[in-house]
Amino acid sequence: MAPVTSLSHSVEQHLASALSATLPEAAGADPLLRRSDRADFQANGILALAKKAKANPRELATQVVSRVVTGGVLGDIEVSGPGFLNVTVTDRAITENLAARYADTDRLGVPHADAPGTTVIDYAQPNVAKEMHVGHLRSAVIGDAVVQLLEFTGQTVVRRHHIGDWGTQFGMLIQYLDEHPHELDHKESEVSGEEAMSNLDRLYKAARKLFDADEEFKTRARRRVVDLQAGDPHTLAMWQKFVDESKIYFFSVFEKLDMEIRDADIVGESGYNDMLAETCRLLEESGVAVRSEGALCVFFDDVKGPDGNPVPLIVQKSDGGYGYAATDLSAIRDRVHNLKANTLLYVVDARQSLHFKMVFETARRAGWLDGDVKTHQLAFGTVLGKDGKPFKTREGETVKLVDLLDEAVERATAVVREKAEKVGLSEQEIVENGRYVGIGAVKYADLSTSAVRDYKFDLDQMVSLNGDTSVYLQYAYARVQSILRKSGEARPVAHPELELAPAERALGLHLDQFGETVLEVAASYEPHKLAAYLYQLASHLTAFYDQCPVLKADTPEQVENRLFLVDLTARTLHRGMALLGIRTPEKL
Repeated sequence: MAPVTSLSHSVEQHLASALSATLPEAAGADPLLRRSDRADFQANGILALAKKAKANPRELATQVVSRVVTGGVLGDIEVSGPGFLNVTVTDRAITENLAARYADTDRLGVPHADAPGTTVIDYAQPNVAKEMHVGHLRSAVIGDAVVQLLEFTGQTVVRRHHIGDWGTQFGMLIQYLDEHPHELDHKESEVSGEEAMSNLDRLYKAARKLFDADEEFKTRARRRVVDLQAGDPHTLAMWQKFVDESKIYFFSVFEKLDMEIRDADIVGESGYNDMLAETCRLLEESGVAVRSEGALCVFFDDVKGPDGNPVPLIVQKSDGGYGYAATDLSAIRDRVHNLKANTLLYVVDARQSLHFKMVFETARRAGWLDGDVKTHQLAFGTVLGKDGKPFKTREGETVKLVDLLDEAVERATAVVREKAEKVGLSEQEIVENGRYVGIGAVKYADLSTSAVRDYKFDLDQMVSLNGDTSVYLQYAYARVQSILRKSGEARPVAHPELELAPAERALGLHLDQFGETVLEVAASYEPHKLAAYLYQLASHLTAFYDQCPVLKADTPEQVENRLFLVDLTARTLHRGMALLGIRTPEKL
């Protein structure tokens, strides 16, 4: 179906036409329309235009109003204060616009972005043979939401999970496995993610103990690093066992997070090994990088250390080894030249901002990023405990992500169970909804905060039915489903001829903003703005319930129209929450 033009955009077009008719030199000017407490919308643009034209703003506003055609979309327009325009749209326009959105079951009238392209998004980057902890949560959750938003708005999205699967630490692990070859054998039986991580943890501890105690083993382990980097087939086969075991664990954690991670999208550090030497050669030959004390470095005038001396980006170490920069620069070459990316998006901890600033600038100097390719680090802050300090266990250790997710589901299941008898949930539904509510609570707490900010991890608040939580939104959706189940023969039908109550108008106008909100959020990579929109939508729905009976409305037509309003609200909540990666149970 065709996208639906929002009411705000229709109002802008009417005002822009009247403005250009009144003041021809103002053709194309923005009326600066926004929602208002004094009317449905307020336009503030005339003040600046009047100043530029050396005209009286109130007189200019009065002339513009005289040229606005009311009826249809515009119900009333009046001049306020020094030259503001207060605009009210008709009830019919609200209902007809919402009916058009309602008819578009899949997209709710949301248009695609104007200039779709190809975005490569780098997110969810765990490390091989290491437990995922709470620090991995934000990259995964934020990245997944941005993927959903970009794809929904028409972008071609290539997912990349740049896992840590290479480096000197593997020498110790590979050597130990070579000397204890059956440590990762599964005896032809499948293992769970928990068992896989247990196997890796056990092997790591044993290898570390031997490495610290036995000098000869330490020598053999270091030699094995050289074999790995040289591509020795047997050493690579041992290394692959660690990668495969880790993937069993990774996939189990992402399944708990209710996220799709595809094997083909996992291209770790090792995936760029064959490009590293050429990347360094190209940088050195072009003069972008220079040798300094044996290392290949890129220098920047504006990047200096505490001593005031320049801090370089080290692409190749003095011993010939490659740093993270070489891998990241090779990845840029691959993503631009082979994947044909228009945008490179990195969902990475804010503490790596300097590194990526230097990497992006190096790639530009080398000509690998031209003016048509945008780069953006979607930097995120730290997960804090209730005390405002980095989230740790009582023993001071980093919190395991699996433990955190399991506890969230356990708490949420207890909340669901309290209401289960009242809404008629089976044990299976209690368990399933507990999982949806628990994981949704964790995701929403993260996504409702601006990514760059730190946030406090408070499970008690996250699973609360009150306040800005996913449970509040999920409950609003389930409440609508309950009303629809009780509606009998009455069906949701739009009645544009009906006058709307204030709470109906407020709900309808907010529903009409969904499309604009989604496009804005996708363009700016700010999922927290969609979370804020959905929370406001659920709040409007609550006010509507309090003021406007649905099934006991005065007339059959009013019943149908209010069923239509709440059903569209539920559909919008469902679609919006799905874009954040959160499910909406039918009963709660």
